Amino acid sequence: MVGHTLKYVLDTNVLIEASRRYYSFEFAKPFWDSLCEHGKNGVICSIDKVFDELKNGDDALKNWAVGDFHNYFLSTQQPDVLLAYARIVQWAQAQAQFIQRAKDVFMDDKTADAWVLAFALAKGVKVVTHEVFSAEVQKRIPIPNVCRAFSMDCCDTFALLKELKFTF
Repeated sequence: MVGHTLKYVLDTNVLIEASRRYYSFEFAKPFWDSLCEHGKNGVICSIDKVFDELKNGDDALKNWAVGDFHNYFLSTQQPDVLLAYARIVQWAQAQAQFIQRAKDVFMDDKTADAWVLAFALAKGVKVVTHEVFSAEVQKRIPIPNVCRAFSMDCCDTFALLKELKFTF
């Protein structure tokens, strides 16, 4: 599936926010169907680390992730992704702006952020996240800060939907 058409990798918060706030499964099924269709067409994906975070839940999002979208959570255990992860970790460790706890959380293997970024860097795709750039932040490492450092593109769910020309 990863090839010339893959354009986006989804961060965990995109899926959680949509399911809990504005595109619940009860009334916005076309949103979720569209994600699956774009996954099937090789345009969007997420990663195994995001899947691990979602499958710990006990809700409709977990059911969707385990059932409908399961095939579109791609492995981070690929040589190019592992090399990109090493670059991102090295960059994070070198940033005096962030406190050590922020670096530790960012690099915790149970969290997906650094891996989403590594996948995006390795595959040349845009990160979809609800995090925002912050020049002053110290207690966490925002995805858009890393994107900027590595000249990667990122956007939020609503920009993604516009780019995909999504309609209900």
